[in-house]
Amino acid sequence: MTWFTTMIDLSFKYREAITYLKKESPFTPEIAVILGSGLGNFADSTKKIKSILTSEIPGYPSASVDGHKGLIHFANIENKKILIFQGRIHFYEGFNLSDCVLPVLLTKKLGCNKIIFTNAAGGINKNLSPGDLMLVESFNSINIKKELTELIGISSVETKNNFLNCPSSRMNEIFKESSKEKGIKLHSGCYWYTKGPTYETPAEIEMIHRFGGDAAGMSTVHEAVFASNLSMEVVIVSCITNMASGISKQKLSHSEVTETARKSAEKFALLLKTAILRM
Repeated sequence: MTWFTTMIDLSFKYREAITYLKKESPFTPEIAVILGSGLGNFADSTKKIKSILTSEIPGYPSASVDGHKGLIHFANIENKKILIFQGRIHFYEGFNLSDCVLPVLLTKKLGCNKIIFTNAAGGINKNLSPGDLMLVESFNSINIKKELTELIGISSVETKNNFLNCPSSRMNEIFKESSKEKGIKLHSGCYWYTKGPTYETPAEIEMIHRFGGDAAGMSTVHEAVFASNLSMEVVIVSCITNMASGISKQKLSHSEVTETARKSAEKFALLLKTAILRM
């Protein structure tokens, strides 16, 4: 199979996980969804066909962050077959980047070529408020370029061309149309990746703001780049769970992040479902 090349043979490294999930899969998913911090309840709004604990999958890393349960669901939303990852593997937890992109690899191996990434992000643009949803139309991966190069290697002309449409303009339009249909305000902006493990300092946020970042977070970007490298269609939606350091005088905490995400769960689920049914 020649649809992608990486510096690390991920198909070999995760062969047991791939074999296990293929065997357990009740169908070929049409769309995959990776859920961010505090957004896991979306899975409960779907018709679950089968749920698998990631701890049961050979070689699957164990996430340790609150708000990430460690479940994979095969579910239906009306006539759409969905694969849901409820729990994310973060680089700041000490995992290799190859571990962090495992959900994307498994999605591709199951024959699915469309993926929706969601995340909790800190707002930098002052037009944003906690609880808002932001469609990520661009992102900044400068902080993780080295690790991405070590993972993916030298890109081919094909993968470079694929990246010109990452995130997917088609899928972005679907989300915009869906938000209008349901009367859900959907901002657009640039997501800036930071490695963590701590929240950004006010000085770092000021730098990000000056370079065009609208929101910051510690996930998604490497997953999206890797998915694009696999010729997958990508869309990203951020839930603004707090204003970033220096924008807000309030001290940041992970509990605030997850609580705000849970309060936004209803409109988030409605937007996600509406967009999925249009795909």
